[in-house]
Amino acid sequence: MMTHPSIALIGAPPNPFNLADTVLRHVSTQPDKVALRVIGGDGQDQWTYDALGQAVRKTAHALTDLGLVAGDRILLRLGNTPDFPLTFLAAIYAGLIPIPTSTQLTLPEITAIATQTAPKLIIATKGIALPETPIDVVAPSDLHAMRTGASLPAVMGDPNRPAYIIYTSGTSGKPRPVVHAHRAIWARRMMWDGWYGLTRDDVMLHAGAFNWTYTLGTGLLDPWAAGATALIPHDGSDVGDLAGLIAQHDVTLFAAAPGVYRRMLRQDMPDLPALRHGLSAGEKLPVVTANKWEAATGTPVFEAYGMSECSTFISTCPGRPSQALGWPQPGRQVALIGANGPVAEGQSGVIGVHKDDPGLMLGYLDAPAETASRFQGEWFLTGDVGRVLADGAIQYEGRVDDMMNAGGYRVSPIEVENVLNQFPGLAEAAVCEITVQADTSIIAAFYVSPDMLDETQLTAFAAASLARYKVPRQFIRVDSLPRGANNKILRRQLRQTQEHHNGQT
Repeated sequence: MMTHPSIALIGAPPNPFNLADTVLRHVSTQPDKVALRVIGGDGQDQWTYDALGQAVRKTAHALTDLGLVAGDRILLRLGNTPDFPLTFLAAIYAGLIPIPTSTQLTLPEITAIATQTAPKLIIATKGIALPETPIDVVAPSDLHAMRTGASLPAVMGDPNRPAYIIYTSGTSGKPRPVVHAHRAIWARRMMWDGWYGLTRDDVMLHAGAFNWTYTLGTGLLDPWAAGATALIPHDGSDVGDLAGLIAQHDVTLFAAAPGVYRRMLRQDMPDLPALRHGLSAGEKLPVVTANKWEAATGTPVFEAYGMSECSTFISTCPGRPSQALGWPQPGRQVALIGANGPVAEGQSGVIGVHKDDPGLMLGYLDAPAETASRFQGEWFLTGDVGRVLADGAIQYEGRVDDMMNAGGYRVSPIEVENVLNQFPGLAEAAVCEITVQADTSIIAAFYVSPDMLDETQLTAFAAASLARYKVPRQFIRVDSLPRGANNKILRRQLRQTQEHHNGQT
């Protein structure tokens, strides 16, 4: 078991407390410093800390002018523009509960979310699908017009009260609404040294969409809480623009999902003299991708593991690199859980977070039984499997339902994929166990490449690094790997599609 005394290291959050007020704590000390810069497109939109604070406080007042009261929920249907984080923070500042959502959600999907969460108001950009429910809709331009009035003081209260609701990606089944407390921002301070190496002098660029907490937290809220500068690619910017933006704007920290790193590496990388390192989360970073990035840029990528229910809590960091997933961040309470509780070093177990970890969710919305089902004793079970190495680092082995069985041996898809991703001409691979007959299953590898690859050569390549029982028995070329909204590989979908093709479903 790897536990660390959270309260001793970061202290308990003040009481009363407000998440957005904490994010804006540097407004008074450095009002003229650039907090936010929207880059790309036809130019750049720049916000100082003072302008950021005024916009949040006046938007908060505008929301209360609409009749909303503390505890009311607001559904956010906004694109990747400053309106998203400003409205998110303003709602929390006013004691309201924002629900950020992806602009890609369809009419049935967003209707189901609205029905489940019962928001009192929707704030939406024109052209985005809206739920088929009788809820008032306000455009961002209407809020802008209302920002001419007074500023609202932050609504303070218990740091353990609800602050916002986010939806899981749904990779383990259906998307779930996760309720986070105001204290979540206080807990994120454990990432500053435990993952980012974040200081007030940093310039952070994140490549993701704001509805994803990885982007919203790592790309904006944490830099602002630390007094740094955050950059946003202009809505509609292409992945191909990112390297140039990093170079042009002296970015010191770059954050993205592994898929973004892979796509960027398909082009020639410019010199990035200001960049200290990259940050990766969202899915397991392939070793080959990390090595290629370091070779191309001269900078490492530090990886973190987390989830919607607890953000990131295991990571590598400057001064402590590893090809394993990483170590529990100082202040976190983490263990690998087996059938009888925490397991010993070298054994595999489900990654667990202690119920008292300050970054852990309050629970799934209106679902106490479902929330309770995710706990074993005092440990919240993530559904991901890991193994503790001799140096205390955690080796990620995949999701519980992605783990494969070969001749009675449990096999991690990550281990096999890391080998296959090094095969010349193979862009990326995903591995899963598929049923080929009623009583027979095999390990199959799905790969993306310009042309069909020789299966004999693939088998020999894998066998040179893997035990025979881990080597895929079938190699299947696909045009692309299915991914969820947060870019995670959907191995379950690969398995189901192939089994249907084989006539096994």
